[in-house]
Amino acid sequence: MEFSGTHQAFRDRWAKTDDEMCKHSMSFHLHNTLRKEFFASYLYLLEQIPLVKLYAMTCEYIKGEKQFYYRAQNFYKDVPASEEGMMGDFVEISEIDLEGSRQFLKKFVGPGKAGTKRALDCGCGIGRVSKGVLFPVFESMEMLDMMEEFILHAHECYLGDYADQVEAYYLYNLQEFIPPTKRYDVIWLQWVACHLTDKDLMKFLMRAKQSLRPNGVIIIKDNMARQGCKLDPIDSSIIRQLDIMKNIIQTAGLTILDVEKQEGFPEAIVPVWMIRHWS
Repeated sequence: MEFSGTHQAFRDRWAKTDDEMCKHSMSFHLHNTLRKEFFASYLYLLEQIPLVKLYAMTCEYIKGEKQFYYRAQNFYKDVPASEEGMMGDFVEISEIDLEGSRQFLKKFVGPGKAGTKRALDCGCGIGRVSKGVLFPVFESMEMLDMMEEFILHAHECYLGDYADQVEAYYLYNLQEFIPPTKRYDVIWLQWVACHLTDKDLMKFLMRAKQSLRPNGVIIIKDNMARQGCKLDPIDSSIIRQLDIMKNIIQTAGLTILDVEKQEGFPEAIVPVWMIRHWS
């Protein structure tokens, strides 16, 4: 009850704000201007309303959810189909990132663990992670991205001979994709969960667990906020605190098996964590 007074003041001050948006998402529109009031009121609601713990920032009640997805797609239209484009201003850490992913994956693939028949790379871009991490391990790959230019560049140029191992390319938004059942040993999501609302991420994970083969795993690698959630209005992504991400995963009915922080990145970069989970 420590935050109840601040919460009531927040509600009184914003009485004209849509009640459901305020109650469930605490509103993107107020986040930047009311940081202190926002988090104090949010913490109160987190204690009182279990739903808020799942829909902390990005629930179905957000005004303009379609714009949230549209802005992301519009942003990537201007991103070049290259490693530099995939890594933004941090292409120099690409190999550090790939090596961290290779070592993390190595722990969960092999005899008595996940198989090596087939993997799915979600939000694959031009195939940087597929080429550097997944192709050397799996017999075949399937790759998904919402940007046709990225997939075409991957197949025609970037992947080289690895393109022969690709069984399927999917030109889909992840929130709309229904993966085939019992097909994948590993489903890899890197820097793509941040582009889904909590609700859509949870629903995708529920679908994804149905598409795993025996001992199959889902791996999420993404930026994690040091506290709460933070919206980037430029690329329309949201970074979540690790505990919030864990809650979404567990609510989807998955068991978290391992969590590891990516090491070797500059301090200026928000923390990047790898999470392995299965059904």
